[in-house]
Amino acid sequence: MAGSDASRALAARVLEACEARGLMLASAESCTGGMVAAALTDIPGASSVVERGFVTYSNAAKVECLGVPMALIESHGAVSEPVARAMATGALAHSRADLAVSVTGIAGPGGGSAEKPEGLVHFACARRGGATAHARIEFGAIGRDRVRQASVQQALEMLLAMAEG
Repeated sequence: MAGSDASRALAARVLEACEARGLMLASAESCTGGMVAAALTDIPGASSVVERGFVTYSNAAKVECLGVPMALIESHGAVSEPVARAMATGALAHSRADLAVSVTGIAGPGGGSAEKPEGLVHFACARRGGATAHARIEFGAIGRDRVRQASVQQALEMLLAMAEG
């Protein structure tokens, strides 16, 4: 199983909400490395809702797979609101999904700075033809596994809110 009982239950709720509304999902993940897609596809029947997942760990992958402008990464950094938003909208542009969530952050250990500390994660959730929501969360230096698990939970919560909204 790709996570806690809480994330499994939340993933099931996301899938139910999307299936009820005929929505397909995509994920664009950096620091979670596919864990959001794994949490969703852990649930039987996910294929009726999950369209695809992008693991874009490197900056080059963000550019090549999602169409994130390199200038955006260079000016704001990969861990930023503009890049998270571009990842989510890029996932929609490069898929048949109706909703897309993105995750980009510094899971640690290390890699942080005063401006962008370890445990900082940016999320975006986009709806085709609609709004893109953003969240910036500083989980703190709680350890790589805990940052990644908390990030999966946050991404699923954003998908559920967007699907139901």
